[in-house]
Amino acid sequence: MLLAAAASSALAVPLSAQAPPQTGEYDRAQSAAGGILYGQCVMCHGANGDQIPNVDLRRGQFPTVVSDADLVRLLATGKPGSGMPSFPMLRTDEVTALIAYIRSGFDATGAAVKIGDPARGEALFSGKGGCATCHRVNGKGPYTATDLSDIGVIRKPTSLERALVDPVGSIIPANRSVRAVTRDGRTIRGRRLNEDYYTVQLIDEQSRLVSLIKADLRSFEVIQASSMPSYATTLTADERADVIGYLLSLKGR
Repeated sequence: MLLAAAASSALAVPLSAQAPPQTGEYDRAQSAAGGILYGQCVMCHGANGDQIPNVDLRRGQFPTVVSDADLVRLLATGKPGSGMPSFPMLRTDEVTALIAYIRSGFDATGAAVKIGDPARGEALFSGKGGCATCHRVNGKGPYTATDLSDIGVIRKPTSLERALVDPVGSIIPANRSVRAVTRDGRTIRGRRLNEDYYTVQLIDEQSRLVSLIKADLRSFEVIQASSMPSYATTLTADERADVIGYLLSLKGR
């Protein structure tokens, strides 16, 4: 199972005393090292990390794990009755490398994103980050931006990190805002919900549903810029990791 051969290292530090890295991302060297170490996990987890029911390591899907700290604790204590043993004497660098490989989506050459504490992330989402002023979660909040109730199923950690740092470059075309000008000069901005050849339905900036007939419009424009700010400097790397942890915990009702 996970890194069993490394448990006998004389240089090991008790895993229970370890903490996940305090940076926003792991580096490629750590992911590559983790890819080698994962070879000892293949017998149980499989080459794609999906051999155990309800667990898909490559996609970051676990029954009880969200944050990197959760992974550290799982390796330290195991999971009685599940076949997952504990590895209390793994070295810190080995744990870091393995988590980096998992968080890279099993891409040993790719970047891996740290996933922080969901509870802290929820507080940042509603507070410092200001995300709740636009996004709706589990039936609460405005309709101004996309509903994030099941974002943890739809998006991977790397795409969430990109969205926080570079919202313009990572925006999905279907989520772009639009601006419509009617023949009588009214300007309506909002988020497009549905569109066909004759009509378009929007959620406007006041969270109202608006249905427009295209023949009644003077102009209709898809806005390339994102209304979402970049959190590259507004939030620290660890704060972004916590927000990502919260978003990944959102699996829908």
